[in-house]
Amino acid sequence: MNETITTHLADADLLDQDLTYVASLIQTRDVSPVELTYRQLQRIEARDGALHSYACLTPDLALQAARDAEAEIRAGRYRSPLHGIPIALKDLCRQKNVPAAAGMTIHRHAPATHDATVVRRLRDAGAVLLGQLQMTEGAYSDHHPSITPPRNPWNADYWTGISSSGSAVATAAGLCFAATASDTGGSIRWPCAATGLTGIKPTWGRVSRHGTIELAASLDHIGVIARSAQDAAVMLETMAGADPLDPTALQAPVPRYTQHATSSLHGLRIGIDSDWNGSHVDAQTQRMLASAAQTFQDLGATLVPVQFPIADAEQAVLDWAPICAVEAAVAHADTYPSRRAEYGPVLAAVLDAGHALSGLDYQRLLLRRMALRGKVDALFVGIDALLTPVQPMPPLTLHTISTLGEQPELIAALQRYTCVFDMTGHPCLTLPAGQCSAGMPMGLQLVAAHLAEMSLFTLGAAFQAATPWHLRRPTTKAQA
Repeated sequence: MNETITTHLADADLLDQDLTYVASLIQTRDVSPVELTYRQLQRIEARDGALHSYACLTPDLALQAARDAEAEIRAGRYRSPLHGIPIALKDLCRQKNVPAAAGMTIHRHAPATHDATVVRRLRDAGAVLLGQLQMTEGAYSDHHPSITPPRNPWNADYWTGISSSGSAVATAAGLCFAATASDTGGSIRWPCAATGLTGIKPTWGRVSRHGTIELAASLDHIGVIARSAQDAAVMLETMAGADPLDPTALQAPVPRYTQHATSSLHGLRIGIDSDWNGSHVDAQTQRMLASAAQTFQDLGATLVPVQFPIADAEQAVLDWAPICAVEAAVAHADTYPSRRAEYGPVLAAVLDAGHALSGLDYQRLLLRRMALRGKVDALFVGIDALLTPVQPMPPLTLHTISTLGEQPELIAALQRYTCVFDMTGHPCLTLPAGQCSAGMPMGLQLVAAHLAEMSLFTLGAAFQAATPWHLRRPTTKAQA
């Protein structure tokens, strides 16, 4: 077939549309992958100098992938909704012949020798990979001192979230249509809440970790940051599944997440622990949650009072840091402490703490973690999802975050609703659900039983069909 592919790119706002909408235009040959990618690279060049979301841009590789996609589509070989779509990778996903630095200086000039499994699967789906996205050092809590952190496109004075900071900034600013991300303590959910995006932290092991750079093996979840639940479903459906190169990847078949029902939530039960959601949670966040709960109820869902194991969750917040430290020390054994001088102070301190913990103390942590997982599993016997905030306070300014290390109570508050579910491995979906008095986005979290991502996507898509929050974009002025 030799029909000419036309373009609808006179309106630059196409770069701000949902992935699935643009995919429909590519499939019908109304939009050219080459022109789309070219315009995407132009926007990156124009805007990322102020936003700092990319660690490494690969324009030549992206344009060649776009040309290949366009030729295949013209020939009638349409691979998937990702065919010809420009996306980007968190800088811990290895892409062959491209450096994956994981926010560190040690790996900055070392091209990867192979693709991570998620990268290979995205390539096989026809995605156009734009490059590597900036992140905190080693996926922990602070950017390396030599790196300029990404800036929030909504307002540069506000936090972007960590560690998938570049993934969120690029997706929110229209510098890619979606991005891979990872979550060890909240690193998909905080950035999504901070930038008005949708993120899926899938069940631990649902996505292969082969070829990704570890922070903490039993806590790391590879997932997605996108603009809508439908977009996130497309990405996860492509990335998920068993992998002979990662024996910890789950063997369960991958559902067709994109075929979730959205018309009604009748029969779905959403658990709400009013005590957990209300204690030490600011009024703006409580109003956002109440409004979201009412929306879900109006859509047909049943709201069910539940009792979350709050004391165990509070202990898990304390236990998360030493578990992460020990696993991180193992992950960095080849370069730490032998190359300590190349590490930033925050990650170095974590690795030192990991080396110092005794085996007996580590086992006590693991026993408490096992008990927590069992209690959370039991909670989902009677509900399809749990509704919580992402964080118990409105969006944080950079000024507040700059003193985070001096505020252990703020660190614990930030982690209250996030790291608990990295400890248990349960899937979480983050949705934009409001804005604070300063006009910044706010997000909620839905949690489900292991491998129940389909329920999360059903709830998320229905919520987004009934609310406008995921359609809001940062203004050009805010991105400048």
